Amino acid sequence: MAIFAWDTVPAPRVVMLNASVLVLNRSYLPIHVTSARRAFSLVYQGFARVVDAEHRTFAFEEWTELRVIGGHDGVGTSRGRVRLPRVIVLTVFDRMPRRHVRFSRSNVMTRDAFTCQYCGVRPPRSELNLDHVVPRAHGGRSTWENVVASCVACNRSKGGRTPEQAGLRLRRPPSRPRWTPLAALPLASARHEEWRPFLRVVDGRGGASLPGHPGSPLGHQASPLGRGTRA
Repeated sequence: MAIFAWDTVPAPRVVMLNASVLVLNRSYLPIHVTSARRAFSLVYQGFARVVDAEHRTFAFEEWTELRVIGGHDGVGTSRGRVRLPRVIVLTVFDRMPRRHVRFSRSNVMTRDAFTCQYCGVRPPRSELNLDHVVPRAHGGRSTWENVVASCVACNRSKGGRTPEQAGLRLRRPPSRPRWTPLAALPLASARHEEWRPFLRVVDGRGGASLPGHPGSPLGHQASPLGRGTRA
């Protein structure tokens, strides 16, 4: 990518280029979160377009011509300051978001709102652990129904015992979530306001009412992107 000399990028610009960008497929469904650096690369190569707060889309040249004004983060380039994209839409990829949530540490933390499921405290993420409600030594499995977020203090207090044995009580029974991980992102981290219209439309079964589709605020307007080849 010609406009950035990646090996000589100053530290403040590196922070900007590592900012999170929401990636949509051609149906405007959220499928991924990437870095601003990767987003710029995809737009520059024509694999994606930038989506602004008004759901207008921009090719790379069009985006670099927009002014960086108050309220917009920007990064310095050989062409001057360029706005950081918050959302991009792919032009050549139709992958659908997961309908079933993968069991993982990050998704368990998201389900539990980064809150200890025993004492209700919400500590820094570095002080949160995963806890097996029924310890593995007692036959407990690593499943949605048996793993919860736990603060360090409660985790140590519980040790290799069940909550009843340790005198602890779960705030609610753990269960498999019905949302997709991306749909819960604004609740978990509220990264950018521009993400919300695309994240809130994904319901608990993976269905959606999306910009450019029936039932969306934009009505029956077609996607601004043409049909591309599949990546």
